[in-house]
Amino acid sequence: MVERWLLGRLRHRTFHSLAEVNAAIAELMTRLNEERPIRRLGVTRRKLLEEIDRPALRVLPESPYVFAEWRICRASIDYHVEVEAHYYSVPHRFVRAEVEVRFTARTVEIFHKGERIAAHQRMSGNHKHTTVPEHMASSHRRYAGWTIERIRKEAAAIGPATAALCDLILDERTHPEQGFRTSARTYGSVKSILANNLDRRPSPKRPADDAPILHPNNRGPRYYN
Repeated sequence: MVERWLLGRLRHRTFHSLAEVNAAIAELMTRLNEERPIRRLGVTRRKLLEEIDRPALRVLPESPYVFAEWRICRASIDYHVEVEAHYYSVPHRFVRAEVEVRFTARTVEIFHKGERIAAHQRMSGNHKHTTVPEHMASSHRRYAGWTIERIRKEAAAIGPATAALCDLILDERTHPEQGFRTSARTYGSVKSILANNLDRRPSPKRPADDAPILHPNNRGPRYYN
C-alpha cells in the first residue's frame, strides 16, 4: 500500500540524484504517517505509535545481535580443531578432548566443559592453520608417544622416499605438528600409485615427434609474466 501511494505521487516527477529521491520519499512518508488517518481507525500511524508501541519499547542492547553456530568437535593430535575447512589451535593439554565451538562470521571460540579455552579471528576455508604459539607444544612434549622425532624415525624405517616425503610435509609448516594430519596433499596420489604398481613401471619416453613447435605465434608462458 505504501509503495503504491508513493509511486502514484512521484510518477510524474524527474529526479537527478538518489538524494533527491530520498528527500521526496521522506517528505511523503511524514505526510503518510502524521497527517493521513487510517480510514478504519480514524487515527494516524504516528498517534498509534506514541500511544501503543512506544510505551512497550525496551532499550536496545549495548551490542548488536550476532548470529552464531555451535558445533561439537574433537581436538586433533596437532592441537587444532577443524571448523569450516580451517584449523584453529587449542592449548596442547586439550589434545583429543571433545570441545564445543561457537563461530560467527568474524570469530571462532572454543570451549571445554563450559570454559573458553581459545578464541580466534574467523578465517576462510583454505585448509590452513591459525595457531597461537602458546598453544603449541613446540618443545616436542610427548603425548601418547607421538613426537616429530618418532614420526621421522618411523618414516625412515619404511624407506628413504617415505622419509623424504615426511620431511617435506613437516618442514613446510610453521609448526611441524601441523603436518601430523596431512593427507590430502599426497596420501591419495601415493596410495593410487602403489595400488596400481605405477612405481614399478618404467617412465614413459617422450616420442620423437612430440618435440615442441617453434613458431612466432606460440608465445609461451613467459609472454604473460
